[in-house]
Amino acid sequence: MHPTLVDLGFYRLPMYGVLLFAGIVLAIVLASRRAKLVGLPGERIADLAAWVVLWGLAGAKLLLAVTEPSYITSLDGLWSLLRAGGVFYGGLIGALIAIVVLLRRYGLPLLPTADVLAPSVALGHFFGRLGCFAAGCCYGRACDRPWAVTFTDPLAREVSGTPLGAPLHPTQLYEAAFNLANWGFLAWLFRRRPPTGTVLATYFVTYGVGRFFLETFRGDPDRGFVLGGALSTSQAIAVAMVVLGIGLLIWTRRKK
Repeated sequence: MHPTLVDLGFYRLPMYGVLLFAGIVLAIVLASRRAKLVGLPGERIADLAAWVVLWGLAGAKLLLAVTEPSYITSLDGLWSLLRAGGVFYGGLIGALIAIVVLLRRYGLPLLPTADVLAPSVALGHFFGRLGCFAAGCCYGRACDRPWAVTFTDPLAREVSGTPLGAPLHPTQLYEAAFNLANWGFLAWLFRRRPPTGTVLATYFVTYGVGRFFLETFRGDPDRGFVLGGALSTSQAIAVAMVVLGIGLLIWTRRKK
């Protein structure tokens, strides 16, 4: 639970960034190998995935600024926005837009490419949540269980507003474990060669259900809420993901 991996005084190397970079590299490598199993050009998939990551990072920070406007009301806030990881759903939306826009340029089919990338999204998200745990962001609500965690680094409070000295649900580890299991399941499903679009649709359903449930353990207050506070922004998007995934699953079965 240390936000900084290396502190040189004039520069801090954040643990979050290191873990996220490692996850991105591994996810792209595995996606490239997965593509070759179904006759898609691995090099183009890797190139596309790199652009998707950049669009995803931009989307993650944009949604963070929307849900927490304090990030864009001052220079200090903008600097914190650059250091913050962002909102995953914003990254997912940005990544999907990138895929749709760039597929024609790379001459790749939409659904087969999305099926190739879906397991890697879950794997990259696993590393990202480990980074969240190190940074103290996306923290949980108060917890009296034996596995509760207590953050103590002042930098975590400075960057993410993390409560210090209080036992909290390790929501970052909950979601990291979920994403790792989801990656294993999606990779297994891909190897079974289901109808085109099934892996992507399954990701929408599994992640949407998991994220909706895990949101109940979150304690960070500035997540944005809809329907008069009945749902957080993330839960509302999770519901939309599940509906979209179920619809896509039905469509793939009918098309088969």
